[in-house]
Amino acid sequence: MQFGLSESQQFLKDGARKFFTGECPVAEVRRLMDTPTAYDAALWLKLVEQGYTGIIFSEEYGGVGLGKVELVLLMEEAGRALLPGPFFSTVALAGAVIDAVASPEEKKKFLAPICSGEARSTVAVLEASASWDPAAIQIAGVTGTLTGEKLFVSDAAAADFIAVAARDGVYVVDAKASGMRITPMESMDLGRKLYTIQFNNTPAEKLGDTAALSRAFDVATAALVAEMVGAMQRSLEITVEYAKMRKQFGKPIGMFQAVQHQCADMYLETESSRSAVYYAAWALEQNAPDASAAVSIAKMYASDASRTVGNRGIQVHGGMGFIWENDLHLYYRRAKSSETMFGDASFHRERIAQLVIDSTANLAKSA
Repeated sequence: MQFGLSESQQFLKDGARKFFTGECPVAEVRRLMDTPTAYDAALWLKLVEQGYTGIIFSEEYGGVGLGKVELVLLMEEAGRALLPGPFFSTVALAGAVIDAVASPEEKKKFLAPICSGEARSTVAVLEASASWDPAAIQIAGVTGTLTGEKLFVSDAAAADFIAVAARDGVYVVDAKASGMRITPMESMDLGRKLYTIQFNNTPAEKLGDTAALSRAFDVATAALVAEMVGAMQRSLEITVEYAKMRKQFGKPIGMFQAVQHQCADMYLETESSRSAVYYAAWALEQNAPDASAAVSIAKMYASDASRTVGNRGIQVHGGMGFIWENDLHLYYRRAKSSETMFGDASFHRERIAQLVIDSTANLAKSA
């Protein structure tokens, strides 16, 4: 793999940073956090105009046709800006799932509207077990309908249709379908609203089986880790700026070695997470044998690292870090929310172990 970004990739990253800085400043983030869905039609239209909603999808369906590395670069800048609303749920999650399981005709019906920005979507996965393992899913389709409950569904109230992971396949449900009730849940991250969805003989269209879900979740997980890296980067910047400005004993606290150690640790955790997710995105793009393991390694590390970065940033700020007016705590909320999404560090340690065991077993069979 290339250890540096190409000229076009760096151009995309720089352009995304300029876009999010101008169109999604923290004042706008705070405004959208106070709305019921954190969705803003004007901001969404600007994302569409940039081509971001179709970034990794085929031009056949109206997408831009870029790769997983480009998605990661975009999501890193979105995380740095703390982008609220259904962009991640629609593009990196629902889009990846539909792209993986749907037929060409079904992609024209469901993926093309995502690429064009005409539709927003999300994926309902978790149930009472709270496991991200597709094998733990219990809800099943019966004669074209769904009955059951899904929990912690992100951005469901802003979606036009919802992809539902069921035991016997992946279904699509219109957001206005009969027999479906969407109820808000309390969420730590106010920019990514969570919901409970109850299905009661709700009409649903089956797309495909669950065999491809793991690969789609790998793409979404890599995108989420990149978002976490962007948030870590901004947390570090906020902390360093504060350490330069805040004075104690007549000098900036950044001159004290104890504070320097905190900032150095934050930098180490951020750069290590960035390296891990860049490799994971490259491995996914190249269909490398270790792609799934690389994704789990990135998520395992970033789940702990993002919490550590938040903790150390708060410690440098002292009590100032927890007050509502300080932006740092908003990034800490996003870090805590993302820590468990698609599995926490323990979940991915177990997944890595299983992948290694399976790989070893396959090698033994072929020997």
